[in-house]
Amino acid sequence: MATTAERQRAYRSRRNDGDGVRRIDTWVSDEAFRALKRLAHHEGVSRKEIIQRLILDVDAGILKRLEIDSLEWAVYMNVTG
Repeated sequence: MATTAERQRAYRSRRNDGDGVRRIDTWVSDEAFRALKRLAHHEGVSRKEIIQRLILDVDAGILKRLEIDSLEWAVYMNVTG
């Protein structure tokens, strides 16, 4: 019989099967967590959706300000993960 850790590892492996989804594991302040819950409830979407929107909105704003092929653009875009 598999241990809880083995089952979790297998689930995560199946979940990350190249479907373009990545796992984020982090801690946030109580204030940020409550704000996230409020935003999700207000918009009628999941916390995941709010986090994705916030990240992509901020990223789009930064990209708008950067000139393509500039050093700043290259530095910003060269972050891998």
